[in-house]
Amino acid sequence: MIEATSLNRADATPPEGGLALAVSLHREGRFEEAAALYAAALEDHPEHPDPLHFFGVLRHQQGRSDEAVELIERALQQAPEYVDAWVNLGNIHKESGRHEQAEAAYRRALEHDDEHVGAWNNLAVMLRLRGEAAAAADAYRRVAALAPDFADAYFKLGIVLRQCGTLADVVEALQRAIELDPHHAQAHYNLGYMLYMAGEREAATQVFRDWIAFDADNPIARHMLAALSGEDVPERAADDYVARTFDGFADSFDEVLLQNLDYHAPELLRAAVTAALGEGRGDLAVVDAGCGTGLCGPWLKPYARVLIGIDLSVGMLRKADARGGYDHLFAAELTAFLSAYPGNFGLIVSADTLCYFGALEGFAAAARIGLAPGGLLAFSVERLDEPPAAGYTIRPHGRYAHHADYVRATLAAAGLVDIQFAAGVLRQELGEPVHGWIVLARAPELA
Repeated sequence: MIEATSLNRADATPPEGGLALAVSLHREGRFEEAAALYAAALEDHPEHPDPLHFFGVLRHQQGRSDEAVELIERALQQAPEYVDAWVNLGNIHKESGRHEQAEAAYRRALEHDDEHVGAWNNLAVMLRLRGEAAAAADAYRRVAALAPDFADAYFKLGIVLRQCGTLADVVEALQRAIELDPHHAQAHYNLGYMLYMAGEREAATQVFRDWIAFDADNPIARHMLAALSGEDVPERAADDYVARTFDGFADSFDEVLLQNLDYHAPELLRAAVTAALGEGRGDLAVVDAGCGTGLCGPWLKPYARVLIGIDLSVGMLRKADARGGYDHLFAAELTAFLSAYPGNFGLIVSADTLCYFGALEGFAAAARIGLAPGGLLAFSVERLDEPPAAGYTIRPHGRYAHHADYVRATLAAAGLVDIQFAAGVLRQELGEPVHGWIVLARAPELA
């Protein structure tokens, strides 16, 4: 993102004419009018760094990033110490996915001004993206030293310290972020989660109570407070909780699950479906219910005449679309979607989605409606060995776990048959295995 402070001049005599008006129009978002004035300034002063720089920023905002880079590089040829131009060149490279060039530009800015907060902040982002967590933490510490009231610097420091620091370091940074900005929602979420991970359940619960106090309608705060306190626990996670959580998680989802949490639900489901159906013949209408980033898509595709992915998170659906293989992707609530297409689907798969459902009656009924005669349902749930009266419980991390007897009875009551369970480890949580069930069931064949 181009910073609001980026339209600062170089130490050069400004050109005559309407440059000041152009900058004012630019800041107001009147891009076409500003562009005309920048172009006029460059006709009179074709190599002046200020209109070159500002026009470059504008062209990037208009989606013409290659032209933007050319203009700002021309400005820097005339004024190599033009720090804001180096920073904005880095921003354009960053937003265009050219991370090496972005990092090099930020470093050039810092050669000329070692106290430029924006350059340090964006350099930290680049270092984090390429996995240099310790170096990123040092850069965020530099930001915090230069801008000690900048809450987001402490928040980002806390996040990166999860990879390279101690738990105490993370908590201290997040607490400082909240001291500076008591309404910093992400800092509250991460602090609550880290305290839960440390076994400080009461302290974690208080963090979510504090969050609710200023943001009473926030679905994430409400859900996590219920999970930790056991108060007002919903029968399933609210749709807006799921959508907002996974929209925020979409960019790092695959890395976190596959590398950090040793995630196995898709491969366990693949083995179960292969055992039940054999190799795919491309003749089924298949639904990936809660498809996320599309981790199940590659192995579901061979079964599919048509492969449909549904999810509440638009961010996740974008990732699934980029992965490819799906014929259709819908932002939809899965029980409503399945119920809307009676008898259509030969295979419905749901990996690591029903852990956000407590009561499964609605899901089971919708799956029974959506399945074609003889169609197969396959899903994972987290395993609960001590059955409460409801047959399921919410755990402090916010996901639900289910007892096998409850799941079996619910599927049977919905009219599903041939119900099978297989035990497996779905992922790791706090260094411990999360045990689950891989469940298969079928719609009855026509009589």
